[in-house]
Order: sequence, then structure tokens, then C-alpha cells
Amino acid sequence: MNTIVLSEQFSLINTWINELRNVEIQHDRMRFRRNMERIGEIAAFEISKGLEQKEIEIQTPLDKITAKEIAVQPVITTILRAGVPLFQGILNYLDRADCGFVAAYRKHDANDYFSIKQDYLTCPNIDGRPLIVADPMLATGASLIEAIKDLLTNGKPTQLHIVAAIASKQGVETIEKAYPEAKIWVGVIDEQLTSKGYITPGLGDAGDLSYGEKLQR
Repeated sequence: MNTIVLSEQFSLINTWINELRNVEIQHDRMRFRRNMERIGEIAAFEISKGLEQKEIEIQTPLDKITAKEIAVQPVITTILRAGVPLFQGILNYLDRADCGFVAAYRKHDANDYFSIKQDYLTCPNIDGRPLIVADPMLATGASLIEAIKDLLTNGKPTQLHIVAAIASKQGVETIEKAYPEAKIWVGVIDEQLTSKGYITPGLGDAGDLSYGEKLQR
């Protein structure tokens, strides 16, 4: 199974998602960001179980031992700005990783239809390394597909992992079709998208809730 819903097996993730959604709690920006981080940390822990291993020798105060270690450090990437707290959670645990960043946004026209604008990408070589992409809200999947397409110009990863706090069923299906090799880690899947492409019930705008309302130019 390539899509793992972290909240299906009850744990603290259920509480964190509830707080992300709750309008009486979510305007505490520090708490909102920290809950996103926590979901990223759990996803990183789960991802680490499937990373390539190597054996290393360690000298303890009493003896030498052989132990297992991650063989190839991953590259962690995110889409600015909403993805930063989730990204930080992944980086908290996979703290030797290299990092990349994509700047992308929805550009709405007078009828409120949108296209994806991607203005900036910086990323190390991902050839032969696991690639992890953090995107807190996987709605239509359009911006994520554009980001991954550009990231893959920097090499061919050994693994592709996508981490989202909340996803729509349609978004997950779109990514599964576009990148069948990807492993998708989501906190929860919501059934519906609005006519404007927002997840419902969702949680609102993750970027605004993390950092304040934006003036988009």
C-alpha cells in the first residue's frame, strides 16, 4: 500500500489533527505550527524504517560494537511558505539531511479559477538519494505535481516520499496516478474538495494560520 493514513491507528496524531482543525484552538499560531511539526516528526520516524541501512562500528566506553545506521541521507523539500512547519518536523528527526525549497502559489483570475505559478527552486543533487516532499495540504495535487516535476530535474531519487497533514481523496488519487512509485504519508484524508479546490472540512489556509494573512502580489 503506497498511501499510509497515520491517524487510522489511533494515537496522539488524532489529537494534533483535531487541534489543527478546531477554530477555537488553531489561531494560537505557535500551537498550530508545533502540531504541524509533530506530524512531520512522526512521518519522519515512519519513513526512517524503510531507508537503506549500513553497518557501522562504534567505540563505547567499554567495548566496540557493530550497529545499523542510515546509509544515504535523504533530501527534504517543501513548498514555501505553508510547508515550513511540517518540513521542520521532518528535519527535526532526519537532522543530517540536505534540504530544498520550492516557491509556488495559486494565481486566481477574476472568476476565481486558479493556475499554479512556480517562481523559485533551490535543491541539492537528489540523484541516488531518498527524496521527501512536505506539503501540509494536499488538495488538488496540482502544485505538488509541478514542484516534484521540477525537483526531479536535479536527479533521480531512490525513493519518493510525500508527507501531508491533511489530503483530499482526489488529491491522493491524482498523485498516485502521476507518481505511482511515491509513498504518501498523510495525517488524514478528507472526502471532498470545494468548487474552488479547497479541502473540506480541511482546516483553512495553513500558511495564514502559521504566519498570518498574506498580501499576495
